[in-house]
Amino acid sequence: MNKDFPRVITLLRKERNISQKKAAQDLGVSQALLSHYEKGIRECGLDFIVRAADYYGVSCDYLLGRSPEPAGKTISFDDIEEQDPMAKEHQDAGGMMASFNKKLIVNSVNVLFSLVRKTESSSLMKEVSSFLMLAVYRMFRKVYSSNPKNDQNFFTVNEVMADSAASAAMSLCAANAEAAAKGVKVGGGDTAAVSDETVITSTTLSEKYPALSSSILNIIKNSEAKIRDLNGGGE
Repeated sequence: MNKDFPRVITLLRKERNISQKKAAQDLGVSQALLSHYEKGIRECGLDFIVRAADYYGVSCDYLLGRSPEPAGKTISFDDIEEQDPMAKEHQDAGGMMASFNKKLIVNSVNVLFSLVRKTESSSLMKEVSSFLMLAVYRMFRKVYSSNPKNDQNFFTVNEVMADSAASAAMSLCAANAEAAAKGVKVGGGDTAAVSDETVITSTTLSEKYPALSSSILNIIKNSEAKIRDLNGGGE
């Protein structure tokens, strides 16, 4: 049974504020059967997948989790807008795959910071920024250490403790960011404002960030695939 289908059809219905009863009527099935589909208790046939795709205005590939894009588009290097003004200068560094991944990351960070700004929380902005800077720091040190000629005195924190300490700092940033995002004040900081501006769906991402949404959707898909691999393919 496809694990993505129940999650996606439930998410689409709720994003569009459609009751399960109404969706079942429109899709020509009983509410009990649609409930079973959404819970993953029963597996539907191909005809229902096609009807659901037409009903929600998405592709079958999206319903089945094969594509992170509602339209089912498979993106290529040229499809992703370039946000880095120095990209042409360094286009050959690391090859096409490196350039492709850099585009995904740069565009996704732009989306992330835009969304954080809309929460009007300086605490959340601070923690998100610190987390990302620490991630870059950790990876920079990995690359730096690839050549034994590079002097570790370049850094003030000892190599033995740097990575673990940075990981701990990232965990604290993540905890503080989650607190701010969920309305919990930490150390006199503020919390995220809840408004229509911070409602996020695949549709709103595509509407508000038409040139960048593909990047963040693909980052989500690729990252969750790695997470599932760590768990033996489970949830």
